[in-house]
Amino acid sequence: MELSNRDLAKKDIRGLLIKQSVPASIGILFMTVNVLIDAVFVGRWIGSLAIAALSVVMPITFFISAIGLAIGTGGGSVLSRALGANDKEKALNTFAHQIMLTFGLSSIFVVFGIFFGDEILYAFGANGAIKGPAHEFFLPILLAVPFQALCMMGNNVIRAEDKSRHSMVSMIISAVANIVFDILFINILDMGIFGAALATALSFFACFLYILWFFIFKSELRLSWKNFVFRKKIAGEITSLSFVTFARQGVISVLAVLLNHTLYAFGGEHAVTVYGIISRMLMFALFPVLGITQGFLPIAGYNYGAGNYGRVRETISTSIKYAGGLAIIIFVVILVFARPITAVFTTDPEVIRDTPGALRWVFAASPIIAVQLIGAAYFQAAGKATKALMLTLSKQGFFLIPLVLILPQFFGIFGVWVAFPIADVLSTIVTGIFLRKEMATDLKQK
Repeated sequence: MELSNRDLAKKDIRGLLIKQSVPASIGILFMTVNVLIDAVFVGRWIGSLAIAALSVVMPITFFISAIGLAIGTGGGSVLSRALGANDKEKALNTFAHQIMLTFGLSSIFVVFGIFFGDEILYAFGANGAIKGPAHEFFLPILLAVPFQALCMMGNNVIRAEDKSRHSMVSMIISAVANIVFDILFINILDMGIFGAALATALSFFACFLYILWFFIFKSELRLSWKNFVFRKKIAGEITSLSFVTFARQGVISVLAVLLNHTLYAFGGEHAVTVYGIISRMLMFALFPVLGITQGFLPIAGYNYGAGNYGRVRETISTSIKYAGGLAIIIFVVILVFARPITAVFTTDPEVIRDTPGALRWVFAASPIIAVQLIGAAYFQAAGKATKALMLTLSKQGFFLIPLVLILPQFFGIFGVWVAFPIADVLSTIVTGIFLRKEMATDLKQK
């Protein structure tokens, strides 16, 4: 069967973007529901301190599982351009290397986490009363991380094949499984935070089973053993682009460490709980914008590989318009409903009092983030790893981390919250400059 999906080169950009982005958005929505469900259930059925424990553990496991996201995204760029150039052999070899790299690297990190769990948890902010529940939540999640990593990698490959509906289904399965197991283990069997961890771990495995079924029975990428022969050039191309996403997650994890320790120093467990709610809203509320970014990647990568630079330009501008419009709507919803949103997570009156204001500040610059997200994604889709890396790291690495280090010294906890919109504005300006130059030069219609 022909691997090249010519719809990406011919059909209307708006229609393609909707076709790619809607399933991706729904999938991301259900994936973030996993995170929200844990926070809501443990906050209401176990206690607000359990939310703080999740805030410590989840950045660790997301850092490890981000290997799959990174290799899926970076390898997806290589795969999309190979499909655009009608290079079937390179597409198959790329997919095989994505599997090998994801499983091998995530397993190494899991072993490291088992032997140095105490030290890692402390480094990520397991202080005071948070330490006990964080330890209880850690091990089951850690052991399931390779399955989560393979799911993240596989979903990007599915989208590169222009079969994003299956990617959506896999994440829906994971979210539904997590809800069912959370109710069973936490509410019915009264297994506490260990039950929440076990539920999340089993939801990762359910997602993995569906991904495995897809590639055995539905995928056009039919692998053979010869594709699993290690090729340094392909591995290097994948990892150079994958490093962009992995470095971003690494910086996010460093930021999580810094935030947990800073918030604990200025406000104790209570402040860490407040950020636990905000961090989950950051993942959840922006799902349609992130969905458009995911939908953008295969369209831009395929057309860049095929030399259709006019379509790449159109994809960039259309994606920014759609994502920007959605980001404005999200900002308005957060602005108006910050307090009811907080009340969903907890009944703790102090948390309900302090979270809404912080939530509004963190989301204050969200209407402009589409430029930053789509701009960084373009350079990754085009295979321009260095620029993609710099722009992807600009918000968290170059701006937010320094601001979190500096501003609380003058403004206390408020300095943490206001650092977020300042970093958004600065990173958007930088990305806009790079993207405008790119569209005026390299993407100029030939």
